[in-house]
Amino acid sequence: MYQKNEGKFLKHLDFLILDLIIVEATYIVSYFIRHGFKCGGMSSAYWQMAGIMALIQIIVVAFQESYKDIVKRGYLEEMKAVFFQHTVMMLLVFAFMFVTKLQEQYSRAVFLHLWGIGLAALYLEHIIWKNILRKRIKESDERACLLIISEKNVLEEDLLKLQRDYEAYRVTGIICYDENLKGREINGIPVVGNTEEIFEYAKSNVLDEVFLHISEENEYQKKIIERFLDMGIVVHVNLSWKQEELPNHIVEKLGEASVLTTSVKTASIYQVTMKRLIDIIGGVVGVIFTAALCVVLAPIIYIQSPGPIFFSQWRVGKNGRRFKIYKFRSMYTDAEERKKELMSQNKMNGLMFKMDEDPRIFPAGHIIRKFSLDEFPQFWNVLKGDMSLVGTRPPTVDEFEQYEEHHRIRLSIKPGITGLWQVSGRSDITDFEEVVQLDNQYIVNWSLKLDIKIMLKTIGVVLGAKGSV
Repeated sequence: MYQKNEGKFLKHLDFLILDLIIVEATYIVSYFIRHGFKCGGMSSAYWQMAGIMALIQIIVVAFQESYKDIVKRGYLEEMKAVFFQHTVMMLLVFAFMFVTKLQEQYSRAVFLHLWGIGLAALYLEHIIWKNILRKRIKESDERACLLIISEKNVLEEDLLKLQRDYEAYRVTGIICYDENLKGREINGIPVVGNTEEIFEYAKSNVLDEVFLHISEENEYQKKIIERFLDMGIVVHVNLSWKQEELPNHIVEKLGEASVLTTSVKTASIYQVTMKRLIDIIGGVVGVIFTAALCVVLAPIIYIQSPGPIFFSQWRVGKNGRRFKIYKFRSMYTDAEERKKELMSQNKMNGLMFKMDEDPRIFPAGHIIRKFSLDEFPQFWNVLKGDMSLVGTRPPTVDEFEQYEEHHRIRLSIKPGITGLWQVSGRSDITDFEEVVQLDNQYIVNWSLKLDIKIMLKTIGVVLGAKGSV
C-alpha cells in the first residue's frame, strides 16, 4: 500500500506544534519584559490575543507551505523562510488589531519584542529540531527502500536525482537494465544483480519501491511492472508510459524525477495518519490489559510449564523487515524443536502450521489460545510500530524463505493482530492460498471503515471462541 506524496502541512505537524509553543512562550516573555513581573500577570485581552495569534500562525503556515522541504533547507535558506513566516504572521496580527480597532488595548513594544525574540527563537528551534530529525532519519529503518532499474546511459543521472530525497527513502540497490554491472558500486550504491535476478532480489530482500527508467516501452517491461505489483511493491516509471495501462497511477515527484507511480492500493496521508492514531490508542489500551492479564496468567503459565512467561520469535513484517513478536506462552518450552516431528499432522495445505490437539500446548494453554489471550502482548508490537491492529499475519522466517512471488503481497502492509483471514474462520481455512487470497482482498479494498468492521468482528470471534485451534 502506497502513501500519496501529499499533505506537507500534516507531514510536518511536529514543526507546527513546536512553532506554536515557541511563539506563545516568547509572547509571554515579551509581555513581562515590557510590563515587568510586578504587573500581576497578563490581562484577559492579552490572553485572547494569544489564541488569535495561534490561529493566524496556523493559517500562515498552511497557505505559505512554510514547511515544504524544511529538513533539506540550509542555514541561510532556513533564516529566510523563518523571517518570512514570522514577519507575515506579525503583520497579520497588526492588521487584525487595526481592523478591529483594538490597537489601543495593547502595547506596541510587546509585539516588537515578540518579533525580534520570536524570530531568533524560531530559527534556533528549527535548526536544533532539523538536526535531530536528520540524525533519526539516517538511523531509521522506516524509510522506504528503493531499487533503481535503469539503462546505463542514464543510471548515474537518475541516481543523483533520487539520492537527494534522503528524507523519504533510501536507495538500497541498483540493477542496470542493458548491461551486467553486478558487483560494482555507483555513487556508493551496490549493483545487486542483472535483469535475470530482479525478482529473486525483490523476493528475498527488504524492498518497498522500484524506480524503473527504460527509454522504450515494450511488453517485457509491462510484465516487469505486473510482477512487481503482484508482489505488492510500488513502481515508479518515467512519464513516457501510457497512463491508462497502469492501475492506481498518480503523477508525482520522486526526488527530482517526475514519475508515474503505480501500486495495488494507494492511501492518502490522512488515512495513513488516522490508521496509526487508532493503532496508538489501541496499543495503549491493549498494553494496559496485557499488564492486568500478566498478573493472572504469569503464575499459571509458570506452574504448568516452568520457563519464560512470554514467547518471542522473529517474524517478517512490512516488505521483508524482521521484528520480534511477543505472546503469552501457551506451549511447552521445547515446542519449536518438536514442530518438525509433527509436520505430518499439519492440517494446513501450504506455508503455515496448524494441527488439532497439538501436544505441545500445556493444559491451561488451550484456554489461553481458545480466547486468544496469548495474542495480547502483541499490543506492544503495535505501539512500537512493528504491527498494526488490523493487517495480515506475519510469517515466520522459515515460512517467508519458502514464499513464491505472489505470496509476497501479504507483506505490502504492516502485519496485524487481526485481519480478514482471522474473522473468516481461522480453523476452517486449511489452504494457504486461500489465506493469501483473503489478504490480497483486504489490501486491495483497504479502508478505515473496513478496519473498524474487522475489529468489531474480531471482538465477537474472540468472545465466542470461534475459529481458534
